[in-house]
Amino acid sequence: MSSPLPYKISVLVFIENRAGEQLLMLRAKQPNLGVWTPIGGKLEMATGESPLQCAIRETEEETGLVVREDAMHLFAMIAEKAYQGDTHWLMFLFRCKTPIEALPPDIKEGRFAFHSREAIKKLAIPETDQAALWPIFDRYRDGFVSLRADCSVSPIQIKIEQIVAAQ
Repeated sequence: MSSPLPYKISVLVFIENRAGEQLLMLRAKQPNLGVWTPIGGKLEMATGESPLQCAIRETEEETGLVVREDAMHLFAMIAEKAYQGDTHWLMFLFRCKTPIEALPPDIKEGRFAFHSREAIKKLAIPETDQAALWPIFDRYRDGFVSLRADCSVSPIQIKIEQIVAAQ
């Protein structure tokens, strides 16, 4: 019998500049070493941090951008089963409604760049981001969607569980 995989809870925050380009980080450590992703991080569960509080904290820690709660819009919740074969993830995806004015300085987790939505299609990004994350952003960023992704199979199987249309 195999041992159960750990379950981790995280947020991703989609931030753009005034030109509409997305801020992405080229990851310098795992998970997603060597690929471009939105910023984010794990919830501080020992303190009882909520996903919204985590999104605000990670945005400030990683980019220096200070935002209020009403500047964040939760647009997706994704349960990833067996991501990279070693962890289950519950991820909350937020769109930051406050544009970032300048490229943040590099941090230990990686370096930043702005990319157009078209350019992102050609970047080295995680398979789950290509299959689910960016299409979800394109379609639901003003509404809400809940889904699950089975990463234990190839190709990844994605199942939408609930959709709430944009208000």
